[in-house]
Amino acid sequence: MAKKKEIQINSKYPSVTDLRNRAASKIPKFAFEYLDGGCNEDVNLHKNTAEIREVELKPYYLRKHEGSRMQTELFGHTYDAPFGIAPVGLQGLMWPNAPEILAKSAFEHNIPFVLSTVSTSSIERISELTQGRAWFQLYHPTENILRDDLIKRAEAAECPVLVILCDVPTFGFRPRDVRNGLAMPPKMSLKNIIQVLGRPEWALKTLVHGQPNFETMKPYMPKNLDLKQLGKFMDETFSGRLNEEKIKPIRDMWKGKLVLKGVANEADAETAVKLGLDGIIVSNHGGRQLDAGESTIKPLSRIAATYGDQLTVMMDSGLRSGPDVARTLASGAKFTFMGRSFMYGVAALGNKGGDHTISLLKTELQQVMEQICCEKTSDFSNFLIQK
Repeated sequence: MAKKKEIQINSKYPSVTDLRNRAASKIPKFAFEYLDGGCNEDVNLHKNTAEIREVELKPYYLRKHEGSRMQTELFGHTYDAPFGIAPVGLQGLMWPNAPEILAKSAFEHNIPFVLSTVSTSSIERISELTQGRAWFQLYHPTENILRDDLIKRAEAAECPVLVILCDVPTFGFRPRDVRNGLAMPPKMSLKNIIQVLGRPEWALKTLVHGQPNFETMKPYMPKNLDLKQLGKFMDETFSGRLNEEKIKPIRDMWKGKLVLKGVANEADAETAVKLGLDGIIVSNHGGRQLDAGESTIKPLSRIAATYGDQLTVMMDSGLRSGPDVARTLASGAKFTFMGRSFMYGVAALGNKGGDHTISLLKTELQQVMEQICCEKTSDFSNFLIQK
């Protein structure tokens, strides 16, 4: 285990909003819009954060206070904060070497890092950087033989938690990505090339690290695919729609902790309990899949109240700050995850972005806990103002 990481904050960027603004100036527009956007009209993207921020906490100023501790036990491991880094696809497109930067920072700060099947580093490399502490998120393959091999690789890499994704039965319709040529199959337009030339640091680092690839998937891909062939391969390789019959063999195979990500209603939470899963992540994929759906905080409250004693209920989508983490924990989550916030940090500050963003969120959350007189993260629900 790494030594406890010291708090490191760049005073020029004391909020995730500052990091987002800096990231927009550092990376090509097509990469920033891929990271930043939702689907359709971005209604759910904005609703996620707005409705989290409707949650209010009650402070107690005259109580005896013995200090606040962010340490949170989750699946047999005590993390130094109740938040982790969510899986994000194509991380190296947004900033070269991003998954390795974030995995290393997560390990040093003792928070979980979740690697996506379609990120740009391999299971084995991320496991090496985290001494087997990283989680792995599985996009469900069409072929069982590929599913089984990916699971065996995650087991060999000592991943303690396998996350299976259920909220991408179809690819979300994202107008920005369509305009920018980042739909499937992707294409590089003259406009995109001009944007790259306007971001020389990003271009140079991409040159050094190489064109981003789906590193975990490399052993299964034909060599020298062009972009059109890559799009066809990805469409044919993955079947995003899950059901009980697809989850059962994964539960039988995987001996570690198994988590279902993308739960958005009580019926799916009940199915997860029935199948013997260890946890769920209430999520709407960061508002990137269904613009007409609920924000995450609303089903979280209902699901946690009904099923929180039967499995571990967590949440992602919409969190952007330490106070957002506090609001979500108070609403019933045991743990939280963020994707965009950490990617903004890396795109803004490069190799220092992971440390900075984690330190910033820890500092903000610690302040909230001290302010309201909350001594441990499991007590947050006691400070929720009921509406």
